[in-house]
Amino acid sequence: MIKGAILGVIQLALLLGIGGKLLVDGATLPRVWIRTTPYDPNLPIRGRYVSLQISAEARDFKPGVVYQGARFSVDGEKLLAYPANDSSAVMVLVNGPVASVSQPVAFFIPEKIPDPSRRERGEELWMEVTVPRKGPVRPLRLGVKKDGVLTPLAID
Repeated sequence: MIKGAILGVIQLALLLGIGGKLLVDGATLPRVWIRTTPYDPNLPIRGRYVSLQISAEARDFKPGVVYQGARFSVDGEKLLAYPANDSSAVMVLVNGPVASVSQPVAFFIPEKIPDPSRRERGEELWMEVTVPRKGPVRPLRLGVKKDGVLTPLAID
């Protein structure tokens, strides 16, 4: 009984630690809205989610490079990708001035709302992300841009 209680306390501490880190990161790391492209998911066991492709403005990549590790930063209202060779680098596909993250981002949504990736003509799907110093960007919320106005979606 005591061993089980100790294990439960350890698991709760880990969960609170990770949750706390994500809350602090969301409040302190740079944020930026980026346009996303829906990507057709093929993993029904993960739950209800929208799979989105993220792209950034490519900076300082060598010409002819296709796949390379990258790190991200924010400049004003732009997401930038720079070459990186460390273990925390995110693989990107470089196509001229654009670096697209090789793995789409899963944004989980509640069962009761319509699929936010299905937009009407003239509407664009955007995502607000935080940009850590290392690793991939972290999605926060989705929004729709129409006629130059970005409106966050109420997804509860």
